[in-house]
Parts: sequence; C-alpha cells; structure tokens
Amino acid sequence: MADELEKRLDTGMYGTPRINPDEQRKYLGTFRERCYLSMTVAEMKKKDNQETLISALPHYQNQLVLLNGKLPESIQTTYITLLTKQQMDFRIVSDAQNAAPDSIGLLIAAKEAVNEDVIDIEKKYPSESAAPASEETHKKSFWHNIFH
Repeated sequence: MADELEKRLDTGMYGTPRINPDEQRKYLGTFRERCYLSMTVAEMKKKDNQETLISALPHYQNQLVLLNGKLPESIQTTYITLLTKQQMDFRIVSDAQNAAPDSIGLLIAAKEAVNEDVIDIEKKYPSESAAPASEETHKKSFWHNIFH
C-alpha cells in the first residue's frame, strides 16, 4: 500500500512518467518510429527545401504536422501559411527544447508507428543540384590525340 501511495504522490507532483523522454523532446513530443519527414531549423530556411515540402505534402494529407514553437516568428509564419494553404493539420509544440540550427523545426508524424528509415527531407528528397556530376570532361593532351 505504501508503494501505491508513493506512486500516486509522485504522479501528482511530477506528472505521469514518460517513456523515452529525451526522444520525445527531440521529436517534438512524439517518437522517432512515428515520423515520416523532418526538417531541421537550418533546412527550413532554405527555399528549395520549402518547395520540396510543398510537393511532398499531398503524400501526407491525413497526417499531423508538428512545428517547433521556439522557431523565429518569420519562419513560423511562413510555414503556418504554407500548411494552411495545403489544408494540413498542424500543431505548434511549445515545449520543444530549442531552435538551434540542428534541432527539428518541422515534423510530419503519424498516430501509430510507421518506421521510416530516412526522415530527413534533404536525404529523402535529394535535389538535382546536390546530385553528383555525371561525367567530368578532361582535356586530352596533344600526344594522346595523336597516338590514340
């Protein structure tokens, strides 16, 4: 009985215990296994990533978009407008850890586990400009042209 009373008091003082609280803080209150697509704060500032997100959003129409509540207001406003135009459900997570360039700023998440291997927008949808050059052209020497 003492253990039960202690659990009840702890829950009242500290709230319900959370499973993997560090993972939930990193992924804006959800688990990594529920994530479809993520953008860091630095990635959100790039215009081409914004266009990639617009083209990818129809694939995630019935999913929830989580926005980091500590984003700069200009970025937050841009993405709220973008999500509203695309008629996406979104939620601003105010207890996100911070808005450092490498922290997650936007996350498309499911209610259940989806176990996507790659969720980073730049890795999942690589841009054409980031693709390696197909074949480098080399100048051939005068002697190479004569003997071959």
